[in-house]
Amino acid sequence: MNGTFDGEGVLLGRDGLALYEQGGYGRPAAAGIRLAPPEALYLILRKKITVKGMDFDAILGVFADKPNFIRSFLVYRDIRERGYVIQPGPHDFRVFRRGEKPGTGRSLYTVRVLSERDLIHFEELGREIHTAGNMRKQHILAVVDDEDELTYYEVKIQPLSEPPASPLSGDFEADLYGSTAILHIPEGSLLEKHWFGKRLDEDRLLLSPLETEYLLGLGCLHLRREGAAVTAGAYMDALLCEDVEFRDKVQAYADLRSRGYIPRTGYKFGHHFRVYTGKKSHSELLVHATPAGAGLPMSTISRSVRMAHSVKKKMLFASVHGNGIRYIEFTRIKL
Repeated sequence: MNGTFDGEGVLLGRDGLALYEQGGYGRPAAAGIRLAPPEALYLILRKKITVKGMDFDAILGVFADKPNFIRSFLVYRDIRERGYVIQPGPHDFRVFRRGEKPGTGRSLYTVRVLSERDLIHFEELGREIHTAGNMRKQHILAVVDDEDELTYYEVKIQPLSEPPASPLSGDFEADLYGSTAILHIPEGSLLEKHWFGKRLDEDRLLLSPLETEYLLGLGCLHLRREGAAVTAGAYMDALLCEDVEFRDKVQAYADLRSRGYIPRTGYKFGHHFRVYTGKKSHSELLVHATPAGAGLPMSTISRSVRMAHSVKKKMLFASVHGNGIRYIEFTRIKL
């Protein structure tokens, strides 16, 4: 089957309609079908078509300098060879269910092609996920590493539970030693029942900085240093000198607590929090807080997802969004 290269793609005559009808290649045009460059290159490799005056290398050379083009072709080829119909579409590609194609089915995935060195901007990613959701599709990141190996991640906004009807209340007093608050309180207290603090001895309960700031913000903890009151704002300022991420962690911590979750330090997992739902004795989520407008390298996210998978937890990134927190879950998948 012969085609003509017009600088933007390949045009096939009326006999090319069979490729569209049987395999979902290209888009119908006045004289036949038009193939996008990845489609044309794939069909040339498979010896399904020839192009007048152009071979695979010549067409590739025309587009090779376009950002992400070669990676996009590698993703296109991989998904095609997995038995899916794939077309250029929202984001980079849209992928149909196995056995379905344009006109006889609907697409299942939207796909964004990335390299392992690309930055993931969570605000932009959140918009892409939202767009895919409005189209009733799953959003996939197809990541091509520096050795041209492919990894696929499903990304979605995780709707955590709504805040409980009756938040924690009380009137507690603590003394501040460095950044650690100590309460003189007997074992079995209300705070411990809500998973706050670590018991120093039968008379003393230690609060972490995040727990302290959260309880100060609720107004149920009164903090003093050498007899003088310490406000939530003053405590925050002091902690920011020690931990530049403290404000972001506090915001995520407070949001998780307000929803009935129990966040504890995730240091040993390389993340801000391991999170308990209260339904099981072990944590079920790893959560990393990111400030508004922040981005992380895809390579960093890949390590995070692998770690979470190895300990049988979900990996969520808590991104500041408007006046709240948006939780984006990354899951490695096999198409």
